[in-house]
Amino acid sequence: MALEAGLLEILACPACHSALKEQDHGQDSEQGTELVCTGEGCGLAYPVRDGIPVLLVDEARRPL
Repeated sequence: MALEAGLLEILACPACHSALKEQDHGQDSEQGTELVCTGEGCGLAYPVRDGIPVLLVDEARRPL
């Protein structure tokens, strides 16, 4: 489920305030859809559950 483009324009990473990009891992993946921080050195990936972005640093997946 893709998020609205207007929503992505106003959302920012809570940790570093950089823009977020949507990344869909597909239905077979455990991760599903995430919003990934584009900030250099950050890269946190926030889950999207039932079409709602969970922008909590404690819920974010750290980059590999």
